Amino acid sequence: MSVWHGDLKKRKPTGGKKRAYRKKRKFETGSFPTETLFGEEKRKVDRVRGGNVKVRLLSTEEVNLSDPKTGKTERTKILRVLENPANIDYDRRGVLTKGAIVETPLGAKITSRPGQDGVANAVLLY
Repeated sequence: MSVWHGDLKKRKPTGGKKRAYRKKRKFETGSFPTETLFGEEKRKVDRVRGGNVKVRLLSTEEVNLSDPKTGKTERTKILRVLENPANIDYDRRGVLTKGAIVETPLGAKITSRPGQDGVANAVLLY
């Protein structure tokens, strides 16, 4: 089952009801959000609109950590998810999204969208 992003059931700006003039279409389908978890690295490849592929990161233990001062990037282990401003519940569950603050030997903030990009990039916190 997938998410439907059509607007046939929405109301008109005047408040009146819209009547469905056709059935649902394939291009109106969406997908459920990929909640990247902290754990053994797993990826999923989806075929998306236009025959393109979207790599989704289902879980990861490591992050590409960049130091903005030196410009160097290294692959670092994630110890745990400290804070996730996207959703309070994500802190407890250890979900990685953009903006999540993770504990590494150095401390980092996620800058990529792991569920969309298929990679976990982070920047060093000072």
